[in-house]
Amino acid sequence: MITSFETSLQNLSVHKVGNKSQDEYLTLSDAQLSIKDETLNNLLMTYFLKPFEKVNEIYRFTHSSEDLALNEIYHFAKKCFQEPETFHEMSQQITRHLFDVSTHPKIKSGEVYIAFFDQVQIEGQLHQAIGIFKSETKETYLKVYPDAGGFFLTYEREAINIQKLDKGCLIINTESEEGYKVAVIDQTNKTPEAAVYWKDDFLKLKIRNDSFNQTTNVLGLYKNFVKEKIDDDFQISNPDKIDLLNKSMKYFKEKEKFDMDEFSNEVIGNEVAAKSFKDMVQSYEKEFESPISGGFEISGQAVMKQKSSYKSVLKLDKNFHVYIHGDRQLLEQGFDEGKGMNYITLFYNKEM
Repeated sequence: MITSFETSLQNLSVHKVGNKSQDEYLTLSDAQLSIKDETLNNLLMTYFLKPFEKVNEIYRFTHSSEDLALNEIYHFAKKCFQEPETFHEMSQQITRHLFDVSTHPKIKSGEVYIAFFDQVQIEGQLHQAIGIFKSETKETYLKVYPDAGGFFLTYEREAINIQKLDKGCLIINTESEEGYKVAVIDQTNKTPEAAVYWKDDFLKLKIRNDSFNQTTNVLGLYKNFVKEKIDDDFQISNPDKIDLLNKSMKYFKEKEKFDMDEFSNEVIGNEVAAKSFKDMVQSYEKEFESPISGGFEISGQAVMKQKSSYKSVLKLDKNFHVYIHGDRQLLEQGFDEGKGMNYITLFYNKEM
């Protein structure tokens, strides 16, 4: 978790980046800003850092050659941390690099803010951090002023909503040899082709293989296994699939550590299906170089985030939705020959 109640904004430079493929321009400022107004400083801190309070995924810089020094943003950030006097020069280099990768036709122009922070808290520790933010979306705001016993109404166009950060990343000055800790936000360019430019082309990141990521991956893999892969080996009803998902969620809520054999026995409960799931996990580990089957600490935050995607609803035509939360044995399925329709019988003690 990232918090900023002790954080101070030390340096800030602002530039503008257009879309290179649309013959738009790159505009670099000559010097960094001096923010003396306390209210403006507080507004900027809200705009830049508040969105990161809800970010759990932590990334690291990477490069296809495995030489981190060849990652442009890693290189500029490291120099800035080591030589703070180069901050503005490095902010210009970062912006030039962003302009070079801004070639997809759907990428919007916008202002780029490069900030240097002190005392950013992540996972209980305070560190320096470099922030890279981009504002793409502009809005129109109404302004109301007292005027001669009444009010005067005007507006301001091309304004920025400080509650809506379009794009951002925080580079935390720790674990530099492993690629730093990096948090990312991208609220625009949701199409895959346009979205990759921020995280992949510009920053070149890979997810950190921590407990949050491992918990998320196993829950996601198991959900796909139950919904799609398990049908290859078994004929299994939708209520039974929901029961398997409910059992897995119960396991992750009650246990502190994930153990593959324990999970296979307690949740899957079938040797053939357990082997199929293990094979699926091993394929994932090999493809993404992200070991998870050896066991890990379960992240409660990841469990809560994944819970909403674990649907326990059985949809019956357009007439009924049956929510299955508990004992699967209290639900029976059958087929009525006379009506030529399927039916479900539910057993319960009392209405709630």
